[in-house]
Amino acid sequence: MSDFAGHLPGSRDYRRLLVGLFFGGVATFAQLYATQALLPQIASDTGADAATVALTVSASTFGLAAAVIPWSVVADRVGRVPAMAVGIVAATVLGGLAPLAPDVGVLLALRLGEGVALGAVPAVALAYLSEEVDVRHVAAAAGSYIAGTTVGGLSGRLLSGPVGELFGWRWGVGSVIVLCALASAVFLALVPRARGFVPGRSALVAGPSLAARLRTNLRSPVQLALYAQGFLLMGAFVAVYNYLGFHLREAPFLLAPGAVTLLFLAYLAGTVSSPRAGVLAVRRGRFTVLIGSIGVMALGAVILVVPFTPAVVAGLIVFTAGFFAAHAVASGWTPIAAEPQARAQASSLYYLGYYGGSSVFGWALGIVYAGVGWEAFVAVVVVLCGLGAVLASLALRPKHAG
Repeated sequence: MSDFAGHLPGSRDYRRLLVGLFFGGVATFAQLYATQALLPQIASDTGADAATVALTVSASTFGLAAAVIPWSVVADRVGRVPAMAVGIVAATVLGGLAPLAPDVGVLLALRLGEGVALGAVPAVALAYLSEEVDVRHVAAAAGSYIAGTTVGGLSGRLLSGPVGELFGWRWGVGSVIVLCALASAVFLALVPRARGFVPGRSALVAGPSLAARLRTNLRSPVQLALYAQGFLLMGAFVAVYNYLGFHLREAPFLLAPGAVTLLFLAYLAGTVSSPRAGVLAVRRGRFTVLIGSIGVMALGAVILVVPFTPAVVAGLIVFTAGFFAAHAVASGWTPIAAEPQARAQASSLYYLGYYGGSSVFGWALGIVYAGVGWEAFVAVVVVLCGLGAVLASLALRPKHAG
């Protein structure tokens, strides 16, 4: 480790770090969900049902979840920035092959590999940020990074949807990869070299083993509660965005594909709420902001039941704002609450839960939707939010969190 105290707001490297990670988030999350806006079209083209085509999203998130811990080890050995650079370049190459897939099976395999490569950025970014930014400003800086992930998720969906409607889903996916290549180039050009962490075999030998670092985090009630936030809230969030398009194509809405794609503009609510949540967490406390954000998310989910398009739009905006605010707080809290030598693994475990929830609930709630209906689907989403709040209350109150 280094004695570097961290970049302060206003410095050149602080700005470069935030802008670089912002575009890293864009490159990662645009392609991670490149097929989500195209799911009804893929289903129509392949003849598969909603839950099956949703696997094109779950495959990438599952690959990412499986890869975050190995990527944290790579980052400890070769450095934070080199690990992220290798992952983001490899993911862009694999993403470029996805539109050429001859069938759903090959597409799923490519999406799985793409997710594995993409795991480098979320596995490392927050540990890198916590080591490079003055500790007093980590929460706000983490909010800026999360804002980049929302822009990535939004831009990928808004680009792929209209292009896919005009030229087919393959062209829709391909257009997103072009965007990601450009964002990756900006990330690689701007993100500053790490000064708060010194990689290398000697550093790893001198410190705890990987197993010890993982055990340290997995034995911490605070860490487990934070991982649960990612698992439960992200699972609920991805499920809503996976299946809302199918719901709105049915009566009484009967929305056209282009209109459904525009609903992804609700992501802008997360772009606004995530940095704001980071600032509020510094002023009011992380726990208070986290619980309030989960409440906002649950309220938005309830509004989605109303069979009126403007109400659904309003509910989606509220739901999205609440989710990204909660995610910004929980993800930024995770490395700060961890032991210094286990920060990369703490962030990796958070994202293991985060994308594990995305993979599991992003698929499983499709069965609920198809078998029981939209109201039951939303009820499960609210239950997931409630479980997150309960676990946070048990383990993350200030007297427990230290």
